[in-house]
Amino acid sequence: MNDLSRRRLLKATAVAGAGAVVVPGLAAAEAPGTSAVTEATVSEAYGERCPPAKLTGRIVRPNDPGYTDARLGWDQLFSHYPLVIVFAQNTQDVVNALTWARQNDVALRIRSGRHSLEGWSNVDSGLVIDISELKSVHIDSAARIATVGSGLNQLEAVTTLAKQNFAVTTGTEGSVGLAGATLGGGFGFLTRWLGMACDSLIGAEVVVAEGDECAKVIKADLNHNADLLWALRGAGNGNFGIVTSLTYKLAPLKSVTYMQVTWDGVGDLRRVFEAYQRTAPYLDNRLGTQLEIHPNQILLFAVLAEGTPAEAKKLLALILSIGSPKVTVQVGNWGDVYAGFQTPIAVEPANWKFYSQFTKKPFPTKAIDVIASFMKDAPTDDSNYFVQAFGGAVRRTPHGGTAFPHRDALFYAEPGVGWGKRSDQRGVRDPLTPKAQAWIAEFSQALRPYVDGAYVNVPNIGMQDWETAYWGSNFGRLRRIKADYDPRNVFQYDQSIPPASR
Repeated sequence: MNDLSRRRLLKATAVAGAGAVVVPGLAAAEAPGTSAVTEATVSEAYGERCPPAKLTGRIVRPNDPGYTDARLGWDQLFSHYPLVIVFAQNTQDVVNALTWARQNDVALRIRSGRHSLEGWSNVDSGLVIDISELKSVHIDSAARIATVGSGLNQLEAVTTLAKQNFAVTTGTEGSVGLAGATLGGGFGFLTRWLGMACDSLIGAEVVVAEGDECAKVIKADLNHNADLLWALRGAGNGNFGIVTSLTYKLAPLKSVTYMQVTWDGVGDLRRVFEAYQRTAPYLDNRLGTQLEIHPNQILLFAVLAEGTPAEAKKLLALILSIGSPKVTVQVGNWGDVYAGFQTPIAVEPANWKFYSQFTKKPFPTKAIDVIASFMKDAPTDDSNYFVQAFGGAVRRTPHGGTAFPHRDALFYAEPGVGWGKRSDQRGVRDPLTPKAQAWIAEFSQALRPYVDGAYVNVPNIGMQDWETAYWGSNFGRLRRIKADYDPRNVFQYDQSIPPASR
C-alpha cells in the first residue's frame, strides 16, 4: 500500500531548471523575484480615491465553459458559486482584482491550492482571487535563497528545489498550495531537521488594502514591515493581504532514506504507539516520522535526511522490533522520493473532514485505547488517525520570530475521514455524510482531555476558543498588526483575525 497520508496525493512530473527557473504551464509575466508593481499603489495621483478598476488576468464567470472546474475545491463537501474567479497572471492582476472588489462592494476570498478544509477560500456571489498561476521560481544557489510565486504547490516546490539539491520544509501532500501551507506554519518530514516551513520564510510580496477602496504592494522582511513578516509566519492565510511571492532560506539536501513500515491489523497498536511517542520526538533531528492508524493496519513513514538505511533502521529499532512489520526502504533525491509517494486526486474520496490537535505529553494507555476503539468503528476505509513527531528544530525560533505557537508540542495529531465519489454536487447530499461527520466529531471530542491547541491550516469549525487554540498568547499582537495593515477588515472569513480596536 502506498497511502502516505490521510489524503491521497497528487502525482506529477518534476520541474527542472537551474538558476532562474520558471515552472512550466504559464510563463511568468514578470522577471523572477520582481513584480509588475512595487511600492506603488493604484491611486498614486488620486489620494484616497482610485481610478475605476478593471479585472485583468484569466477571468472565469458562471456562463463560461470552465466555470465548474474553476469553482470546485479539493474538498467537495463544500461547493460555492462565485460571481467571478480571477486567475492572476501577475501581481498587477491581484491589485486590480482587490481594487475592483472594494469599489464594487463585492465579497472576496483568496485561493491558491484549493485545499481550504472548510471551504473558506471560496464564496457565493463574490470574487475569488486565485493566485495558483503565479508560478515563477528564482534560485540563488550561492546565497541559498529562493524567491517563488505564491501559486506553486508543494510538489512543484519540492521537485524544483531538489533538482539543485536544495530543500525547505513542506507538508506531505503535493497538491496543497505552498503559500497556504507555509503561512499557517507548515510541517512535514523535514520539520525536525529544518523547523517549520514558516521558519525558512525570510520575505514576501503582499498586496494589501489601502484607504477606502485602493490596493498597494508592499514587502515584508526583517528590514521592511518586520511585524507583518512575523504575522505571516503562522497566521498569514488570508488575514492581512494577498501574498504574491515568497522568499525562503534554503537548506542543501542531496539524498534521503525513505522508509515505510506496515503492520497488518491493529493488534500491536498500543505497543507501537507507546514506543513511537516516547522515541520519535527525541531521535536524531534528521529523522522525520509519521505514524498512521487505519481500520486494518498501522503504517509508519520515515525520512532520514542525508542518512543511510542502516542508520534509519538503527534509529527506529525499538519500534521495528514490535510484531512482524513489513519494511521497505528507498534511497534517492528528495524530489524523486516525494513525487513517488503522490497519488492522483481523481482517485481520492470527494469529501473530507479533519480535526487538528497538538499534544505536549505522551498519550496514556486510555487515550490509545480510545483511538483503537474509534478505528474499529470507522465509517470508511479512508478513515484514519495520524501523528507526526515534533521536537528537534521546531523548538528553535528563527530570527524575527513567528506567530506559530506550538513549538513545545511532542507531536501533531489528526483524526480524519474521507467518503463519497467526486462530482460537481455538494458533498452534504451524500448519504454517508451524517455518519462520517458524527464519527469524527465524537472521536475528536473523546481525545480532548489529552490534547492542547489546534492547527490553523486544519481549522476546527465550531471551536469556541479557536483564537487561542491556533495562536495562544500571540492573538492580541496579531489583532494589533491586523489593525495596522487591514483596519477595515477587508480580508475576513469565518475564523479570520479581527483588527484590534483603536
